[in-house]
Amino acid sequence: MRLVVATCQIDYAGRLSAHLPMATRVLMLKSDGSVLVHSDGGSYKPLNWMSPPCVLREGTSDDGRPEWTVTSKTDDTLRILIDEIHHDSSHDLGIDPGLQKDGVEKHLQELLAEHPATIADGLTLVRREFPTAIGPVDLMCRDASGLSVAVEIKRRGEIDGVEQLTRYLELLNRDPLLTTKGPVRGIFAAQLIKPQARVLAEDRGIQCKVVDYDALRGMDDAEHRLF
Repeated sequence: MRLVVATCQIDYAGRLSAHLPMATRVLMLKSDGSVLVHSDGGSYKPLNWMSPPCVLREGTSDDGRPEWTVTSKTDDTLRILIDEIHHDSSHDLGIDPGLQKDGVEKHLQELLAEHPATIADGLTLVRREFPTAIGPVDLMCRDASGLSVAVEIKRRGEIDGVEQLTRYLELLNRDPLLTTKGPVRGIFAAQLIKPQARVLAEDRGIQCKVVDYDALRGMDDAEHRLF
């Protein structure tokens, strides 16, 4: 991972246009090909970013200043005009073992994988831990009409979980094999969903589902198993 602290101007052009005036920011270039722009405040979310795969070209502007151009496979561009670099370092973080879910959340995922119709009528499981370039989706399913449905599962549903599912959907909807019947839908499932998270999810077209862990455990009653 390369971390650059620089006074810079950011211009994004794609499905929409966005401009960040000259200011000091952190530029994060990850080994998976993503590029993220952070400020020192506001929230954990980057001010702007480019999801992998993308290409970074370092060049020079007309007035001689460093200028980076990041291009996605859909030809969206992120232009970073650098006035001054304050810090530039690279770090090998190695292979990340991934998020370790707590016992309840892991068991909740297992139970919903066994009983996907409890999330939505007609839902069937395709695969658990469906891989993407930024991490696995908890459940990949299909609904009764054949549409692909990505399900993110949390014990407590908060805004960061909605953001996580949003990023997954952005990548999944670029896969033509998943979108033959239409766009991939998202379902945010949790034992408790905070009001702010629900508002954000519904604004992004993501369905929310509150799940009853105890009721699901009843479906998996160990006393009535043969083995």
